[in-house]
Amino acid sequence: MSLKFADKKKNSIPLHAVRKADLKQWQENLEKPQKAWVKNNGFAANVGEVLVFSDANGKVAMAACGLGDEKDQQRGRFLIASCREKLPAAQYQLISKLTGEAQDETALGWLLAGYNFSRYQSGKPKEIAELVAPDGVDALRLEAIAAGEALTRDLINTPASDMGPAELEDAARKLAKSRKAKIKMIKGDALLKNNFPLVHTVGRASNRAPRLIDMSWG
Repeated sequence: MSLKFADKKKNSIPLHAVRKADLKQWQENLEKPQKAWVKNNGFAANVGEVLVFSDANGKVAMAACGLGDEKDQQRGRFLIASCREKLPAAQYQLISKLTGEAQDETALGWLLAGYNFSRYQSGKPKEIAELVAPDGVDALRLEAIAAGEALTRDLINTPASDMGPAELEDAARKLAKSRKAKIKMIKGDALLKNNFPLVHTVGRASNRAPRLIDMSWG
C-alpha cells in the first residue's frame, strides 16, 4: 500500500480538485477543447467524480476530481479519497483553491485511500495513483498519521486467531523499538498485584494470558 507522498518529478500530471462553487471559474480557465470535454462528459464536480484529459498521443495530460458542494464538505471528510482509485496509475500534482486545514485534510485523505489490508494476499500489489505533497502541508506529519491509521486498521482487521494478546504485545514491542519508546508489560496475575482487576477478569476466560501495555517516550 502507498501511504507516502511521491518524490516530486518534473512530469507530474496536474490534478485539479474542484469544488462546485469553483466549477464555473475553473472551466473558464481551460482551453477550448478542454471546455468542450468537460461539457460533453457532464462533469459537475460531484464528490468522487473524476474526469481524465488526454493529450494528442492519448496519454493522460490532466485530471479533475470533484469535491462537491458546501453541504458535502460539512457532512464528510477526506472527500478526495474516493477519487484516488478511479484515476489511472500515475504521479499527480494537486492543484486547487484549498488552503490550511482543508488542504491538509485533502492530502491526508489521499494517503488514507491508499490503505489495503494485504496480510493474506499474494502476488504483486496493484499500482495506484500517487500524489506529490502539496505545497504548504507538513508531509512528514501527514505520513505519520496515515501510518498510525494503517497500523491500527491492520490490527483490527486481523482475525482474533492470529491477533491475540501475544501478537498485540509483539506489535507493541516492534512499534516501541522503531520509535525508541519505553514499554512496560504487565501480564497475567501480575495485573492483580498492580491493581488492574478488571483487565484480569476480562482476560482470564481465555487460555492466553491477558496483559496491559504501557508505552512512553522520553
